[in-house]
Amino acid sequence: MSVTPNAPTAEQHRVPLGIGEARPRLSWRTTAPSGWQQEAYELEIARGGQVTVVRVDSADQILVPWPNEPLRSRESGIIRVRVHGRDVTSPWSEPTTVEAGLLEPDDWTAVPVGAGWPEEAESDERRPSLVRRSFQIDGEVVAARLYSSAHGLYEVEINGRRVGDDAMSPGWTVYPRRLRYYTYDVTDHIGQGENVIGSWLGDGWYRGRLGWRGGFRNLFGGDLSLIAQLEVRYADGSTQVIATDETWRAAASPILHSGNYDGEAYDAREELTGWSEPGFDDRSWSPVAIRYRDPATLVAPMGPPVRCTEEVRPVAVLRTPAGARVLDFGQNLVGRPRIRVGGTRGDRVTMSTAEVLQDGEIYRRPLRDAKSTDSYILAGREVEEWEPRFTFHGFRYLQVDGWAGNLDQAVASGDIVARVYHTDMIRTGSFECSEPLLNRLHENVVWSMRGNFLDVPTDCPQRDERVGWTGDIQVFAPTAAFLYDCSGMLASWLVDLAIEQLPDGTVPWYVPVIPARHMWTPIRPGAGWGDAAVLTPWALYQRFGDIQILNRQYPSAKAWVDLVDKLAGDDHLWDEGFQLGDWLDPSAPPDAPAAATTDRYLVATAYFAQSARILARIAETIGETDDAVQYHRLADQVRAAFAGRYLTGSGRLKSDTQTAYALAIVFDLLPEGQATLAGQRLAELVAAGGNRIGTGFLGTPVVTDALSQTGQLTAAYNLLLERDCPSWLYPVSQGATTIWERWDSMLPDGTVNPGQMTSFNHYAFGAIADWLHRVVAGIAPAAPGYREILFRPRPGGDLTHAAAAHETPYGRAAISWELADRTLRVEVVVPTGARATLDLAGEEPQRLGPGTHRFTVASPSATSR
Repeated sequence: MSVTPNAPTAEQHRVPLGIGEARPRLSWRTTAPSGWQQEAYELEIARGGQVTVVRVDSADQILVPWPNEPLRSRESGIIRVRVHGRDVTSPWSEPTTVEAGLLEPDDWTAVPVGAGWPEEAESDERRPSLVRRSFQIDGEVVAARLYSSAHGLYEVEINGRRVGDDAMSPGWTVYPRRLRYYTYDVTDHIGQGENVIGSWLGDGWYRGRLGWRGGFRNLFGGDLSLIAQLEVRYADGSTQVIATDETWRAAASPILHSGNYDGEAYDAREELTGWSEPGFDDRSWSPVAIRYRDPATLVAPMGPPVRCTEEVRPVAVLRTPAGARVLDFGQNLVGRPRIRVGGTRGDRVTMSTAEVLQDGEIYRRPLRDAKSTDSYILAGREVEEWEPRFTFHGFRYLQVDGWAGNLDQAVASGDIVARVYHTDMIRTGSFECSEPLLNRLHENVVWSMRGNFLDVPTDCPQRDERVGWTGDIQVFAPTAAFLYDCSGMLASWLVDLAIEQLPDGTVPWYVPVIPARHMWTPIRPGAGWGDAAVLTPWALYQRFGDIQILNRQYPSAKAWVDLVDKLAGDDHLWDEGFQLGDWLDPSAPPDAPAAATTDRYLVATAYFAQSARILARIAETIGETDDAVQYHRLADQVRAAFAGRYLTGSGRLKSDTQTAYALAIVFDLLPEGQATLAGQRLAELVAAGGNRIGTGFLGTPVVTDALSQTGQLTAAYNLLLERDCPSWLYPVSQGATTIWERWDSMLPDGTVNPGQMTSFNHYAFGAIADWLHRVVAGIAPAAPGYREILFRPRPGGDLTHAAAAHETPYGRAAISWELADRTLRVEVVVPTGARATLDLAGEEPQRLGPGTHRFTVASPSATSR
């Protein structure tokens, strides 16, 4: 019997180099014959010349405790695992090297350094700087590590070579409290004799323009400064440290200005050839200015950085009615252009982005105040290659002005491409079915997630906003956690959420907060948005099985529910104060997106009940027994209050809307026996509306679940497959390649919705993909981390086939089904270490162990529950 464990992983790190955990939890997957189960495991840890083996009698293989003394700063350990079960002992796995970063403030000697020349503080035209320092290497180098961060953004070079492939680093966190640093293995960058380390710097979120209505600058500081500590270890055991200090030098960069919203301008005539290489004369450079950073605020990353993950070529070169040349990339994406160009010295190529066309021209009104334009001034070389460094755009169309050669030929030669950037998460989930429009809808969800998971989970990637709205990720987290391993990224973001939370428990509308007036400040509590403190950690726990996220976020979640409890008062109804309600209900006027048909206080009270219930379950899970009893009681009280206020004697809700019934059903807020009646009424509303959607941000994620849970599967499929506006498939029929912010971001006549808040890349309405995975295909976690899997497909809507697969923490789980000749054929895959239940309509549920299983049954009715 062949049983083989994979190399173990540490926490959420793909490459555990420079991690911030001294006792990282370990996980592994095992390949084994069907039915085999682990009964024990051994971990071998080699560190400091000693090897330790620890055996644990347990079937656990996900996030198991570190079995050794904590790692010290810079220390590494080589880890292997082998597993035991059924008289079988596996061979040792391949090894994984785990290396700690700088774990203590005293480990840092580097200070922030940057240009010291005077700048116009409120200008968008401030010119970034380069910083550099040369140093000598004399001896045999066995290892070199660079630990780096910045006030602003950075890209480091050593001896003329780029270090790493990350982008927009160190990202956006609550800078006064948490500034990420990244660790790089730069051993092969170092040579004997003179060496040079240097860095590009850019404004980014730190001091660049942030916020709408013109925005604000210098919100976290007015300086651009590198924080870098290069540590070179020699064969004799000694270490040389080259850290940012007063010995560094600064000069103006060829980047004339850069910003997230407005783009980047670059003058290649201003390049300083060889500036990061040995032999360069930097005597004309300026001494650097020293700034301050508390080293206790420097933290190692919890998830992967932003990287380029794909290149997309244009599918067409368009000539607009005004004579402009516009490239159509065929896909609304997030990233930046890269060009290879030749021409006369001083020629300027300008590239302007847009998501859509209107009247044949790029249409930029939805960008609001974001200029979203890059420009490159040629040096006059035969071929010049350039890509902006410190910006990102959301776009499908690129207008190119000033291109001296044949633009069509340049496109055909690959001289202009779009480089796609987002947090480099591992793709874990897929879905496809027999309806091409649904497949395109699902692909649109994936692209919107990619575009809006750029370091923080943003609302939109193109206009003068791009902030981490809490309500958006609260509804989308289950979908996100299926499609990608976003555990590390969102865990980090939730840490920032807790930091930004006010002392009374109020959760900001978006995280990190833009600390400026008119940016939804002063912060007020809002249902659905503040509930991200409770519901998002719970969703991540259900999908990834990481109880630590519940322990870490519990004080934040509890503070939020306690606050709402105080606001609701003795009657347990949250029926006062400012609320966004069912934001962007399709009936809301273009410039009044909160004017939904559903009573906003019904929505608020429903969310109060749900968060109290989930908080009670969190408390149970982490052993807070007394709190669990208290919050279950509170949830029961809010549930009763909801029914007492909003349920009429006829069994209808006073707010007779799709969202009201959907929330009441899915959040279990109705007296026993009433859910079925509510489902019938919801189905009636759907039919009366011509199967068109009637929900906004908070109703949309639950409306199909409410129907399928109450025996109204046909109505759910009718709603899903409707093509007229508003519906999920209307944007698809209009050529959308991402999820829109509004159901009608583009009107049927091809014009853009007149609302000033109109994005063509917003993932919130893409939360429907979670229902596609769980109900249409039929795969869901039945226990945290998919240790138990529920396969429960419910075919309908004339679909003849559907399939979904997910890389669970234990390995690949998958289901596919096909309807033909009144027969349903199902195949499921259960990974080693997990178990599953197969629940087919009209059949007794079956328990399944690891392996591949196939079944054939009579075709279920389309209306089966």
